Amino acid sequence: MTIIKTVFVTGGAGYIGSHCVLSLLDAGYDVVAIDNFANSVGQKQAASLDRVQKITGKEITFYKCDLLDIQQLDEIFTKHKFDCVIHFAAMKSVGESMKQPLLYYKNNIIGAMNLLEVMASHKCYRLVFSSSCTVYGNPTFLPISEDHPIGNVTNVYGRTKYFIEDILKDVVNSDQKWNIISLRYFNPVGAHSSGLIGEDPTTNFSNLMPYIAQVALGKKASLSIYGGDYATPDGTGIRDYIHVMDLAEGHVAALKKLQSNHLHLQVYNLGSGQGTSVLELLQTFEKVTGVKIPYTIEARREGDIVSMYANCDLAKNDLGWRANYTLEDMCKDFWKWHTMNPNGYKTNDPANTNGTIDNH
Repeated sequence: MTIIKTVFVTGGAGYIGSHCVLSLLDAGYDVVAIDNFANSVGQKQAASLDRVQKITGKEITFYKCDLLDIQQLDEIFTKHKFDCVIHFAAMKSVGESMKQPLLYYKNNIIGAMNLLEVMASHKCYRLVFSSSCTVYGNPTFLPISEDHPIGNVTNVYGRTKYFIEDILKDVVNSDQKWNIISLRYFNPVGAHSSGLIGEDPTTNFSNLMPYIAQVALGKKASLSIYGGDYATPDGTGIRDYIHVMDLAEGHVAALKKLQSNHLHLQVYNLGSGQGTSVLELLQTFEKVTGVKIPYTIEARREGDIVSMYANCDLAKNDLGWRANYTLEDMCKDFWKWHTMNPNGYKTNDPANTNGTIDNH
């Protein structure tokens, strides 16, 4: 099989995308990335990828491009020869998806269809798709393995991932040349150990950890925890938190698998395999940082699930991958990013104010 050398990354400037690009560069791949800055900071250039170049000392070719612009996408594929695509680009907020479903269906599903169409026209058939554990809906058993039923999804964001997975099945059945891995992420947190790249939300519909940071930095008075009466040991929801760098390494492992095996379509869970409640995460953060986080318990949110965590044996056995970072590591790296960058990527030259760059 052809060696994978050049990887096309959609949504490369985003939280997970930028950390994955870093791991790809460290692993020796050439990267061409695109982003439309819906979920990331930038105008013509990507702030996160500028910093990735600083950390790695390697160059990234970047285009500002929206997947809904199929003409520009085709032009990029004409300029470059891609051996594989990693598809991150998507609207991603559960709460926002429930308020703006048409935006999510149009952006996520049409964008994915445009990408697949352009890939096929340029004879690029290897793809790693960024899916989500939300496709499982309310779990019927725990831990969740890849053979758990999917489709009974509780929110619009998750349904877009579920629909795209169905599209991928049909695409693979229509043409045996396709070789696709779909990675179902659980809950990514943390940041690169340098503190130079991390999560910098661009909308008000934030995940739990960015909310904790806002309170810890004094930008919000207290943390709102949605649901304190779930059937869990402390009443708060349980999730599987995975360090974003473990997640990034999962993509490198997936690329190596696509290079050595023709899988047609294979799904893998990427998580820590451990369930952690919201209060447990909060207590770990307080212990690691020494910062007290005041909180209030609010009513449950529509679309939220009580408990979910992964069985990752398939990724361990097939990909040789496992999560190596602890919950303490996630909190430590997350807090380093926020203390070095209190205003996210708008912070000026954090590398110059906090010592040398820690090369990963």
